[in-house]
Amino acid sequence: MSFPGHQDAGRLPAAFTATGSSSFTEFVGAHAPHLLPSRRPLPPGGALEAPHGTTIVALTFDGGVVMAGDRRATMGNLIANRDMEKVYGADDYSAVGIAGTAGIAIELVKLFQVELEHYEKIEGALLSLEGKANRLATMIRSNLGLAMQGLAVVPLFAGFDLDTSAGRIFSYDVTGGCYEEHDHHSVGSGSLFARGALKKLWRPGMASADAVSVAVEALYDAADDDSATGGPDLGRRIWPTVAVIDTEGLRFLDDDALAGVVEQIVAGRRGNPGGAR
Repeated sequence: MSFPGHQDAGRLPAAFTATGSSSFTEFVGAHAPHLLPSRRPLPPGGALEAPHGTTIVALTFDGGVVMAGDRRATMGNLIANRDMEKVYGADDYSAVGIAGTAGIAIELVKLFQVELEHYEKIEGALLSLEGKANRLATMIRSNLGLAMQGLAVVPLFAGFDLDTSAGRIFSYDVTGGCYEEHDHHSVGSGSLFARGALKKLWRPGMASADAVSVAVEALYDAADDDSATGGPDLGRRIWPTVAVIDTEGLRFLDDDALAGVVEQIVAGRRGNPGGAR
């Protein structure tokens, strides 16, 4: 990373030793704005063809929250990637799932991870969950110029609130609007079908294992009706990415644990696939 004013080899630039904000994004924006995804110019012409990620679901359970995402990325009518990761840990107690232009979304998530880590180091404390959600909203808002050119990023954010000991979910729009969702939510091209499944399957007081099963089944239903959403691939053994966040922190379920959940759901649907068309 090259910053202005760095003259003496082996010494930090003056920007690194000056008093400033606890926001890493503001720091980079002030001293090297060209490094931010939202500040990079696009070539003139029409909209770019770029891989897009779909579908993310999140739901609360008794004592935490589950977030899950399918693994397919599409570019027009083509499958660009079959095993893309769309759910990332933001810090020890939160996760973010990406929908929209994949490359920019991944870069934004990485910047968000550094943003939270930077805040913790500067302030010596974790940012509140609502504070994290608002920081992400600011970063999405800064991407509005690219979104208006077709490169939109609309993530889903969820985490465990240490103050209330409960899981919480936040959704966004392309302008950076931040909205707290209750019980469950979904974003992406298959979200309409996933939300329908979540409404039928979610119930208060669920255990974490039941919430994982509901999340996977909601993605299964989304893939059944949305071609851009990838269902469980038994042949390639590609399962959804599933994160569980509770008082013990963030953890991702491994393939062995997910295989049993997927196989149980698929077996239960063999006799009742949900319609012939």
